[in-house]
Amino acid sequence: MIIGIDHGYYAIKTRHCSFPAGLTCYGSHEPYTRQNVLEVDGQFYVYGTGRQPVRRDKTENDTYYLLTLAALAQEIKARSAPNECPVKIAAGLPLTSFGRDKPKFRQYLLRSQPVLFRFEGTEYKIAVEDVALFPQGYAALLTDPDLLLDEPSLLLMDIGGWTVDLMRIDNALPVAETAHSLELGMIRCIDEIRERVRQKTGLSLTDAQIEQMLAGQPCSLSDEVRNIVNKQGRLYTERLFSAVMEAGFDLHAMPLVMLGGGACIVNRHVSPKDGLCRVIPLLDDRVNAIGFERALGRVQGAVSEV
Repeated sequence: MIIGIDHGYYAIKTRHCSFPAGLTCYGSHEPYTRQNVLEVDGQFYVYGTGRQPVRRDKTENDTYYLLTLAALAQEIKARSAPNECPVKIAAGLPLTSFGRDKPKFRQYLLRSQPVLFRFEGTEYKIAVEDVALFPQGYAALLTDPDLLLDEPSLLLMDIGGWTVDLMRIDNALPVAETAHSLELGMIRCIDEIRERVRQKTGLSLTDAQIEQMLAGQPCSLSDEVRNIVNKQGRLYTERLFSAVMEAGFDLHAMPLVMLGGGACIVNRHVSPKDGLCRVIPLLDDRVNAIGFERALGRVQGAVSEV
């Protein structure tokens, strides 16, 4: 069974599941709830609350490994698959650090097998047979391959929690030397909004409240607060597009494929005055995970035909 996992700074995504990349350790003491509880080697963890501090190296501690186990269990449960099974993980890395980080991240996920743990009180025995890694963003285009046929050149923009990854696609092929990674992800946007609201109103908003308002969804706060949030969302969008242009990509001449967790929010704040050539939003935040699965499926299919 192939399971695609998008290990974001802000959220962990699979084909059927998405949850915040937060993890709280309760040690050997069972926590107050059985929901979102992971038990590994006698240690209890509650995952999916808040988010982790940004780390450039996700392998420096066990957090993302434990979040991977939670993602595997959730996805196996969603597929009604056996609790004891072999899996192949399809995951991704940023375009600019792909070659450098690939060996280390693959070994990080390929620990001693099989892995025994409990998820929400249910025992799991999972053998990770292999880990295949793909460039984030480009693999997601496999979910809508017609995009690659309609345009000779596209700009891929993957808006994640910490980084915004950019790469040009020419005639359906990635142009590797154009890969850029900007540290302008949604965490930066949300932190700036929280500070501006605090300065203007004295209120301390949660990430969830800010995300809700940025997406144009209901939230029990005043129009003043909503106006501040939406104004900042627009300013963030302007700053992001300016940084993309400064990186050498002409958004007035080339269609923009926008994906990742921040795509829905940025797409909502695009204005006609931006003068963009064309925006193609892939708004499902699980699109990378689905793309990783399809990419590995194609690789396996090609190998079986040889």
